[in-house]
Amino acid sequence: SLNTMNFTTRLFALCLRKNKMQPRYQSNRRPAVPLGSRILTDPSKVFEHNMWDHMQWSQEEEENAREKATENSLVKVQSEDQDKYEREAKILPEKRRQEFKTEKISSEHTKIIDDNSFSLKNGMFEEGAKYWKKNYGGGSTAVQGYVYNKNQVKTLTENPQDKNCGEELGKVESFPGCDATYRILEVGCGAGNSVFPILKVLCNTPGTFLYCCDFASGAVELVKSHSSYNSAWCSAFVHDVCDDALPYPFPDEILDVILLVFVLSTIHPDRMQGVVNRLAKLLKPGGMLLFRDYGRYDTAQLRFKKGHCLSENFYVRGDGTRVYFFTKDEVRNMFNLAGLTEVQNLVDRRLQVNRKKKVKMQRVWIQSKFQKPLLSLHNPEETTKRHP
Repeated sequence: SLNTMNFTTRLFALCLRKNKMQPRYQSNRRPAVPLGSRILTDPSKVFEHNMWDHMQWSQEEEENAREKATENSLVKVQSEDQDKYEREAKILPEKRRQEFKTEKISSEHTKIIDDNSFSLKNGMFEEGAKYWKKNYGGGSTAVQGYVYNKNQVKTLTENPQDKNCGEELGKVESFPGCDATYRILEVGCGAGNSVFPILKVLCNTPGTFLYCCDFASGAVELVKSHSSYNSAWCSAFVHDVCDDALPYPFPDEILDVILLVFVLSTIHPDRMQGVVNRLAKLLKPGGMLLFRDYGRYDTAQLRFKKGHCLSENFYVRGDGTRVYFFTKDEVRNMFNLAGLTEVQNLVDRRLQVNRKKKVKMQRVWIQSKFQKPLLSLHNPEETTKRHP
């Protein structure tokens, strides 16, 4: 519905507002959907703030960035080492593992830990919660419900809150969040930087449920041990999104929103499409996937030294983690191939400033929203029957 679309849009905007980052001179033109409002009009004032929005690159700047990326990609990581990084992709570097063990999840987790952290802070979802309550009346919206029985998904004709999921047909197994009318999944939740700000809203919003997963069991354990974690509103679980055979703890086509933020870039390019295809199956018709990740020629890409390049625009960091840098065309193609329709797909260019060191860094991210069509592109007749 239109209300659901508007809520999802606000949810993404509120989530991303925390990324107070970068832009630069000549930034008068803004994208159709504004990402920020701090515009640098006077270059002499560049060090007055930490971040400037909507930066426009000149042709010369674009070419210089391309040359740097070409240069640092000349020497590739040897094939045997590439295989090692692929095998060890699910193993958190020792330094990060120790951080997980010793770090307490508290209010400090709402700060940005590093550039690819999807952290939230200061009640970012308060506006979203008010909007939800105004338009949804505390979860009263009629939403198609499902129950899960082994490998079979059955559609209920009534609101799932009117029936105990485990009672349908006598043998149907319930699943976490089966009674919810609005469900969100965060892929790659880490230690919970965005989980708990979201839960702060959901716990006061009847009918909502949050799933969150990560391949690092230590991170999931931290989320589940946090004082704000409550299985009535949230289910945290260990999951490898690259393993197509690994089932999710809930059926397909039940999610209203998927958050995929700074996750896809860590996956080998050859496996990305499979991951996107599988996630698309989890969305209900009309559901939305919210994507944000590194863009081509971001400062992080240009800083790599020779010998760290795995393949074109794909690198390995010193701690063994990997990162890919996207173009919006690549993102569009991936999600379209998965059967999702583009709602938003733009390049977010900003100028990040270190005022103490007088250093300027041009940052680039891709921010996108893709929606699952109400009618299946592959079999509209079947979809119409299942989702009248």
